[in-house]
Amino acid sequence: MRDYRKHLPQLEGGLFLTDAGLETDLIFNHGIEIREFAAHTLLHDSAGRCALARYFRGFLSLADRHDVGFILDSPTWRAHAYWSEALGSTADELAAINREAIDFIADLRDEFAGNRRPIVLNGVIGPCGDAYAPETRVSAEAAERHHGRQIAWLARTDVDMITALTFTQSSEAIGLVRAARSEGLPVVVSFTVETDGRLPTGQPIGEAVDEVDAETDSGAAYFMINCAHPDHFRHALRRGEWTRRIRGIRCNSSRCSHAELDAADTLDAGDPAELAQLYRELADRMPWVNVFGGCCGSDLRHISAIADCVVADRIEALQVAS
Repeated sequence: MRDYRKHLPQLEGGLFLTDAGLETDLIFNHGIEIREFAAHTLLHDSAGRCALARYFRGFLSLADRHDVGFILDSPTWRAHAYWSEALGSTADELAAINREAIDFIADLRDEFAGNRRPIVLNGVIGPCGDAYAPETRVSAEAAERHHGRQIAWLARTDVDMITALTFTQSSEAIGLVRAARSEGLPVVVSFTVETDGRLPTGQPIGEAVDEVDAETDSGAAYFMINCAHPDHFRHALRRGEWTRRIRGIRCNSSRCSHAELDAADTLDAGDPAELAQLYRELADRMPWVNVFGGCCGSDLRHISAIADCVVADRIEALQVAS
């Protein structure tokens, strides 16, 4: 068993891919129903498990073809107490499904043990409430108590790290980082932003990163931005020391706002080639960013185009430098 919990390999450099928009891909492209957008519910039956495994195998194979690392996410974004009533799940059932989810991705890592670069097991945690339109403000103290339960479950598995994915509030991120540190787990915070580059609370992304660092003694391993199109936030990345804390991007393929996406009954997959070019521009501007993946509306086509574009550029740059 490989264990990167004590030192994440992506912090040493090198390129890493993630998957794409898991839920939107399975729902819209493959016709698979996901209750409450909670992908862990697919682990309950063989057809759902097969769909999840088939989905992740495509990305793991892509990472191997490009000779890059892979951050392998658990389908646990909504496997926490906030969603227990909607899903009809008890605390014991949620604890069990978190363990099962990590066992599931650990088995996939074993299946792809021949990959030449690291495969990092990542426990994903979503926000309290709707990631597109949070219903209430969550204090750091409440977040530490709430997310601490799921983090404690994950800490007792083979997971290497956790990521707070699609977080909408700096205060909630602060509480989650504190809870992760108390369990000895490396933690990444990935914020989502609106079309103006600000969090749904109205806070600029740079201020949110600085606040989390200030309140947690820079406790996060790094930060990411996800669930937004590059056009929505690239203007916000032009200046500030905080930008060096951003190591990963997982963008939506669509330029639509969160409100527009919420109201849509069809999938806007955008243009994979155009999205890849925008990633290249971001990677050129921020060469320290080394984790690349996708979010809502994106699938293997988008990540393949991104890998073709960004990986080729980085390899060429290294050859020129040598």
